[in-house]
Amino acid sequence: MTPTGHRRLILTRHAKSAWDDPSLEDFDRPLNGRGRRSARLLGDFIASRGYEPEEVICSPSKRTRETWDEVASAALEVRPQLRFDDRLFHANPATLLEVLRSATAPTVMMIGHNPGIAEFAASLPARVPLDPEFRKYPTAATLVVDFQIDDWADVQPGQGSVMDFVRLDGR
Repeated sequence: MTPTGHRRLILTRHAKSAWDDPSLEDFDRPLNGRGRRSARLLGDFIASRGYEPEEVICSPSKRTRETWDEVASAALEVRPQLRFDDRLFHANPATLLEVLRSATAPTVMMIGHNPGIAEFAASLPARVPLDPEFRKYPTAATLVVDFQIDDWADVQPGQGSVMDFVRLDGR
């Protein structure tokens, strides 16, 4: 839970997806085994750190839905409000910001896609993490960033404070 005057964003790129069926549209690609493992590890990480979201805004693609399902299978104490937003499928940073500004809960998780999510993540904090992979934002990468605001409508790039950045590859 976040205190009054604070908002927390958990920004996640979907876990590793399968490329073995060339007949599938990009939207319909599922997670592979490694992706399922890394998403479960991410759920454990979120629960262990107390970063549990109260609201989840997720791209409706198969791989983002499955990422959330695996994260949610962890021992999360809170069952968040879940909504799928078509605008998140391959969204650019401006669209991601617009969607975030529509959030209502103090702690929000967004699950989306590169390249937009990497650019969005880099735009949010005053100082980005020193991790050499941060700007690439690999699959299942997750940034936890806090804002000193009362309402998501007030969020601005460059205002955030990084609480965590984690990369989990599920190997």
